[in-house]
Amino acid sequence: MLIKEKKGNIKLVAASDKTIDVVTFEWYETNKRIQRKVTKSGTDISLKFLKDNPLITEGDIFFEDDYSIIIAEVLPCECLVIAPKNMFEMASVCYEIGNKHLPLFFENDEVLVPFEKPLFKLLITLGYSIKQEQRKLLQSLKTTVAPHGNQNETLFSKIMKLTVNNE
Repeated sequence: MLIKEKKGNIKLVAASDKTIDVVTFEWYETNKRIQRKVTKSGTDISLKFLKDNPLITEGDIFFEDDYSIIIAEVLPCECLVIAPKNMFEMASVCYEIGNKHLPLFFENDEVLVPFEKPLFKLLITLGYSIKQEQRKLLQSLKTTVAPHGNQNETLFSKIMKLTVNNE
């Protein structure tokens, strides 16, 4: 079965008596444009999102007919969970993680990053409170920023100014 676009999200659709079939994704597969997967019931599907950024999210509907719906599920993975105490610590920890060019996720005032032992040791050494947990990485932070205005000022220095002025 060829899927070229998403049909919506199960969270926004009224409950029905249709059979729900699930196709699972690792967190790093959620932004791939082309991939082959097999649903839990064994249906082979090919995803080809050529027009736009796919960004597959939990509950996305790939197929729907009178009897069934095929939806996406993001699998949990081992994560570092950081709950910054204030905005200054939030900016600092995000800077440290971003400096390693790792993806950042945000959920319930916590920063999540896929588990990486060297990063875990670094953040512990820097004094941050960190937990290691199984979590679903669902809300990716957009970390690419186009330069604006004063070219001598970095994004980090702008964030730090904002946090110092607001505390």
